[in-house]
Amino acid sequence: MSWDVEMIVAMHDRTTADWHHQPIENQESGWMELACQQHRYNYELWHQEDQARSPDADDSTIAAVKRAIDRLNQQRNDAIEKLDDWLTEHLQATGIQPREDASQNSETPGSIVDRLSILALRIYHLDEQLQRSDVDEAHRLKVSQRLAICRLQQKELATSLRQLLEAIVAGSKRHRTYRQFKMYNDPTLNPYLYNASKSTAKSKAASSE
Repeated sequence: MSWDVEMIVAMHDRTTADWHHQPIENQESGWMELACQQHRYNYELWHQEDQARSPDADDSTIAAVKRAIDRLNQQRNDAIEKLDDWLTEHLQATGIQPREDASQNSETPGSIVDRLSILALRIYHLDEQLQRSDVDEAHRLKVSQRLAICRLQQKELATSLRQLLEAIVAGSKRHRTYRQFKMYNDPTLNPYLYNASKSTAKSKAASSE
């Protein structure tokens, strides 16, 4: 199986550190390639969110960042679904079926990988805070406490993912891709988008008369 949970956690930690110092690359394959791509969207989202909160950012910068965040968040959610779709296809290809009494987990493996990705980013940036020379001991203590909690959460969440995958393969848990159906980027579902399109069309029609 190409979904070793320890490998996913290690990939998140490694790429987070690497991408801060060198170009973003994805050299994985199979499910790991999808997990790495999903992590990339979270990585880029993290830094766009930081930029949006800069007190020096003007309105045009914030607008551009907001659009980038919307685009990346859509890609992030699409990537979660691709992870779960890959698992569905793998189960079908290997003939693994859930038992009749199998229960449905409230969170999919793809969603847990997403949470692990965000935790890896949080751990990296908390650790970065410990390296600062312009902070006092109280700041370092606060960061150290949060870092310890995040590392514990990472460990426990990885265990939860491992147990869920094992249960799915054993047939005691059902697996289904949950569709996000994000509406804000869909020009047919977001009223601000489709009403704007109607207004534009009316303006063009009026100007051509």
